[in-house]
Amino acid sequence: MDGARAEPADEGVPAYLAALPAASRAMVERLLGLACDVVPDAAVVMSYGIPTVRSGRRRFHVGAWKHGVSVYGWHDGHDGGFTAAHPDLVHGRSTLRFSEAELAAVGDDELRALAAATLRT
Repeated sequence: MDGARAEPADEGVPAYLAALPAASRAMVERLLGLACDVVPDAAVVMSYGIPTVRSGRRRFHVGAWKHGVSVYGWHDGHDGGFTAAHPDLVHGRSTLRFSEAELAAVGDDELRALAAATLRT
C-alpha cells in the first residue's frame, strides 16, 4: 500500500503480504488500498488471520487463497450494487471470490463503492 493510504496498524499485515506470491499480494493490496481510499481514517489490522480494513464497528476482510482473493464483511443491501452487477462472484453468505482475471475486469470505482457501502453503513 502506498503512502497515500492508511498504514497497517497491525504488524501482522506486512508479514501476511510478504508471504504471498506477487500476483496475490497485488490483488490484496489493491483491495485494501481502495477500501482505505474511501475511509482514510480506517485501520488495517489482522482479523480471522487475514488483513482487514476496520472503521468503527464495520469490517472489510480480504484474504488470499488458492483461487485468488476473497472479500468478506459486506451484508445484503450494503454492497453498493456490486452483487447485482456481479452475481457470479458471490460465493456463500457475504463472500465475494475473485480470480486474478475476474478482479482485473472490475473497475476501481465499483470496488470503492463496495468498500464504501460496507464500511460506512
